Amino acid sequence: MKRLALVLAAGEGTRMKSGIPKVLHRVCGRSMLSWVLGTLEDLRYADLIHGVTVVIGNGADRVREEVGDRGVCVVQEERRGTGHAVMVAASHLDSGGAEEVLVLTADSPLLTAATLRRLCEVHSAEGATVTMLGAVMEDPTGYGRVLRDASGAVTGIVEETEADPEQKRIREVNTSTYVFRWGDLREALPRLSDDNAKGEYFLTDAVGLLAAGGGKVAAYVTPDPDEVLGVNSRAHLAEAQAIMRKRINHHWMEEGVTMEDPSTAYIDADVSIGVDTLLRPLVVLEGATVVGRECRLGPNVRIADSRLGHGVTVEQAVVRECELEDGVSVGPFASLRPGSVFRAGSKAGTFVETKKTVVGRGSKIPHLSYMGDASIGEDVNVGAGSITCNYDGREKHPTVIEDGAFIGSDTMFIAPVRIGKGAVTGAGSAITVDVPDGALGVERSRQRNIEGYKRKAKEEEGRS
Repeated sequence: MKRLALVLAAGEGTRMKSGIPKVLHRVCGRSMLSWVLGTLEDLRYADLIHGVTVVIGNGADRVREEVGDRGVCVVQEERRGTGHAVMVAASHLDSGGAEEVLVLTADSPLLTAATLRRLCEVHSAEGATVTMLGAVMEDPTGYGRVLRDASGAVTGIVEETEADPEQKRIREVNTSTYVFRWGDLREALPRLSDDNAKGEYFLTDAVGLLAAGGGKVAAYVTPDPDEVLGVNSRAHLAEAQAIMRKRINHHWMEEGVTMEDPSTAYIDADVSIGVDTLLRPLVVLEGATVVGRECRLGPNVRIADSRLGHGVTVEQAVVRECELEDGVSVGPFASLRPGSVFRAGSKAGTFVETKKTVVGRGSKIPHLSYMGDASIGEDVNVGAGSITCNYDGREKHPTVIEDGAFIGSDTMFIAPVRIGKGAVTGAGSAITVDVPDGALGVERSRQRNIEGYKRKAKEEEGRS
């Protein structure tokens, strides 16, 4: 049985009030559409579906880019409802040899592969014409209601805008996820009507038409209504984020990660964390971040698209697009900007900022320093208040500090400049020329003391 998936991703999303296509709004680091496509990839690996078609419309170019090679896109130029979206894709499904079609929406990021697998199993076991995924909601507002006869058989679905007061009291809802026999649905599509309050062709009406024509309508009711949350507003988006974040955090705790307060750990879907790592309150791990074993992160830490080795400590700091090898210590109040690499056992301490800088093994930038476009060797100590003056108003220039150098506090490196192996810079120096290996580089004006300055100042004040 050749089963194709059809993802409806053309909606305007007017309640989002956004210039971003609704399906591209992100949940824990991935777009809603990507969550759905990822779930379908799991079904493809299990040989439960054999291709994916995505109906796009609003923001078509951006949505097509997001789909990439994970599906074939069909454009719904005029958006006239879910039934119309299937009509637009019909010829493509025909040419793909569809015998069954799994239909789902791109704004349902919480759907799991396990639930869709169960839906397909029920459809096959029941020999149904259509099998719908349902849920029982405490508050069904906004959802179509499932209609059943006295025997409990599904007779149709009524959209909320078309439901009468009695039907609106029904708590069993349609989740806009179905498996259809394609031939039967294909025949029903021309019979859909737009004679309704919204002037649209509802795919839900096809269920009633198939039931009225003697087709068997089956249903699988998921025990977890959270899973079928449709995101139609910013409030729904926040709710979906909270549910997904809870899932992600639970997964990592099961994998051996400790979280002092899981409600304050924000972990994106593509993050990886090693065992025995501790996440303290208010840790944000974003993008493709990889965290090794036995790290200690937080409190108040944001790490984005970075790679951390084992035993790394980061406290009250921001780390973006960086690499921190084993045993690195960062913070508190440090900002490591893109391109920074800290070799094993090195340190960026309090109020330290780096950018495109490599810090060698065992080297330390303990506090109050900025290192930009710098290469720092092994076992270097950078004194407090030292900075690289790397930008001349037109170009960036490098600073090289070789192994074993000792940098006095408040050293300014007027790049380009090189500090040799084992060299020393005097505190308060502005270094403009290279310092040879083992040499002391010092640049200071002679200190001048004015005797009796305080007394003279008071006398001057009295005469005024």
